[in-house]
Amino acid sequence: MNRPRPAKKPAPPLNEERMRQLALFYVGKYATTQAKLSGYLARKTRERGWDDERPADIAALTEQFAALGYINDAQFAEARSRSFVRRGFGERRLNEDLRASGIGNADAIAAKAHMEESIFSAAENFARRKRLGPFAQDAAPPEKRQKQLNAFLRAGHGFDLAKRFVYAEPGDEISED
Repeated sequence: MNRPRPAKKPAPPLNEERMRQLALFYVGKYATTQAKLSGYLARKTRERGWDDERPADIAALTEQFAALGYINDAQFAEARSRSFVRRGFGERRLNEDLRASGIGNADAIAAKAHMEESIFSAAENFARRKRLGPFAQDAAPPEKRQKQLNAFLRAGHGFDLAKRFVYAEPGDEISED
């Protein structure tokens, strides 16, 4: 028997303390950046309203969280870079993700350096995961190789590196040079 659910009470308007509690919950649950936290708090302030005599100072709260070490954009970028290498994504895909996460160039230096050092292993991980090129069971026909090449490019790898993997025969060794 389906009983109607009771209507949820709307959340009370935010004040400084409620916004701080909401921000603590968010950074405790998600790996985040200053830009993402600011966007989240701005959205919640719009949805719930603001009930305090002073205006909401989201920038000050995110700066305070960064100073306390709750948020570290450089560490977030490095962790994202390592994750992308493991999953087989390339440099272009990482750069797009960091930009979308609001990571500035100064905080992304170490992450981009890590990706540049690991670009070959990222491509190898992608080929292994998708079972193409040297990791395939059988040689792919030309039309399938074109699709595989497109998948490599969508993953953020350069054309030359993608071509080396896609056009390799099953069992071939590909060197990093």
